[in-house]
Amino acid sequence: MDEFALIRHYFGALTAARSDVVLGIGDDCALLRPTPGSELAVTADTLVAGRHFPVDTAPFDIGWKALAVNLSDLAAMAASPQWFLLALTLPAADSVWLAAFAAGLRTLADQFGVALIGGDTTRGPLSITITAFGSAPAGTALRRSGARPGDLVCVTGTLGDAALGLQLRGAVVVPTEADDDERFLQARLDRPSPRLQGGLALRGLASAAIDLSDGLAGDLGHILTASGVGADLNAALLPMSAAFARVHVPAQRLQLQAAGGDDYELCCCLPPAQLAAAQTRLDLPLTVIGEINAKPGLRWHDTRAGAPAPVLHGYRHFYENDG
Repeated sequence: MDEFALIRHYFGALTAARSDVVLGIGDDCALLRPTPGSELAVTADTLVAGRHFPVDTAPFDIGWKALAVNLSDLAAMAASPQWFLLALTLPAADSVWLAAFAAGLRTLADQFGVALIGGDTTRGPLSITITAFGSAPAGTALRRSGARPGDLVCVTGTLGDAALGLQLRGAVVVPTEADDDERFLQARLDRPSPRLQGGLALRGLASAAIDLSDGLAGDLGHILTASGVGADLNAALLPMSAAFARVHVPAQRLQLQAAGGDDYELCCCLPPAQLAAAQTRLDLPLTVIGEINAKPGLRWHDTRAGAPAPVLHGYRHFYENDG
């Protein structure tokens, strides 16, 4: 099977019936019909085997996650997803692997009505690059640069589940009633849920937002830099799932929740007057964890008496101590 037959066989069905797709897979370019009065949001992410997902990850989950991380970027900008491109590098054209990968990709694409409109395939070490496109009414997209002193720092959902799931991956575990917790944590790592409804709900309310891919400490730092502000966070307020609470080692909690990465929750900055409206609009919990202020830098506080201020950062590509 050559690359063109491979694309038609495994990915042809991912070109969803959308009125804004004039021409999808099969030509030199896709032809699209942009939404009048809207701005186009475009993002791209590459996932490399052994770096962004364990090499033993199921192909269905790889397909799911490859698209999910891009949709999460659109969520952070309060953009509605529309289309995506797929560039797939494969060591071999394994029909079983490809069928499962395409199924994972299609399951999430169908859930959010996003259409595959083109891409490329080539031979080499396994990596997946997706470019996703969305739109938002002109002037409404959330940015990193809008945070102001007095804003509340909030996060959706719970933090640390994926990092704990990765920590447990491959560990020798005696079967116990905690198996359900571990399955939940693994699912949070392998099949993250892009918070698209959350991003749309925050449109017009939040002053700034970002998705948490590399860890809260690092990603919130991007908002602070872009906005020219600082923040004080209360480590004790970081929300945790019931599974995380039962399984984690307490001494590792903050490292997992603030620097572990792969949460794909949203971190946003909200004027206090908008908090109640945001919590009402969202379909998942929104937790206040701190406050924006004028003093530059990110400062962590702990409610334990005498606890030292932690030094945390998110995942950094090309930084020699980040693995």
